[in-house]
Amino acid sequence: MHNFLPIAYFQNQFIPFEEAKISIATHALHYGTGAFGGLRGIRDPQNKKQILLFRLDRHCQRLSNSARYLNYDLPADKIKDVIIDFVKKNQPEISFYIRPFVYTSDLGIAPRLHKIEKDFFVYGLELGDYLSPEGINCRISSWHRQEDRSFPLRGKISGAYITSSLAKTEAVESGFDEAILMNSQGKVCEATGMNIFIVRNGKIITPGFEQDILEGITRDSVLTIAKNLGIETVERPVDKSELLIADEVFLSGTAAKITPVKRIENYHLSENRPITEKLRSKLAAITENRDKDYQDWVYKIPV
Repeated sequence: MHNFLPIAYFQNQFIPFEEAKISIATHALHYGTGAFGGLRGIRDPQNKKQILLFRLDRHCQRLSNSARYLNYDLPADKIKDVIIDFVKKNQPEISFYIRPFVYTSDLGIAPRLHKIEKDFFVYGLELGDYLSPEGINCRISSWHRQEDRSFPLRGKISGAYITSSLAKTEAVESGFDEAILMNSQGKVCEATGMNIFIVRNGKIITPGFEQDILEGITRDSVLTIAKNLGIETVERPVDKSELLIADEVFLSGTAAKITPVKRIENYHLSENRPITEKLRSKLAAITENRDKDYQDWVYKIPV
């Protein structure tokens, strides 16, 4: 049961969440011609009169870029202004998640992106841990990640998430928590909504952009934090066999934050995860505005 925030932004105005409705004939509903973002917010633990959003500018720019794939010119500054007003109107008290969405709002039936209406809405919900912070069990999915030559994978296009949905259900219904997808070349790609990292011999290794991954904002944050901590990072193709002998494996994403993996298929990983825990502790301090070195990553909204 989700606890949605009471106010949504819909059709250029703020209205009660339950009044924000779309037609069953909406173009995006039929063709997956939408794109979404997702960002977390919390009340500042040190100052309850302000709300903190993690890397707001990056999230707004990525959604603006995603909208371009839909032939929709939606400036990042417009998205940012709406999200700030959205937070001020809702004033959530506990950890929450914001879902901005751009889509083809026309009621036509032809699959196209030209000469068709587009729109943009925002809603939110209270959200704690998306995955268990104690660690999760993963399986290798029988479904493969799409290729960039047939799908704009650098955007969070809604239609792409049929693969994630198939893989997630396959994993859960076979006794696991999450799925790991391979790409068309048989290399490790990502999870159903998260990037993946392995640790070997003190180095952090993660698939590069050429491996058909999403350009994750939390992924970028992890790499930046690791480099600043003096931990060597490598972006390269990762084999399935490397997952099974890695010293540590973890997932990253806005909802998942940094989530350790404790088992892949029937291979149990070490419960000693020094690098994962160091990164997770650092990211928590940053998002809670307790780290002076990353002040520009936290947008403060007085409420």
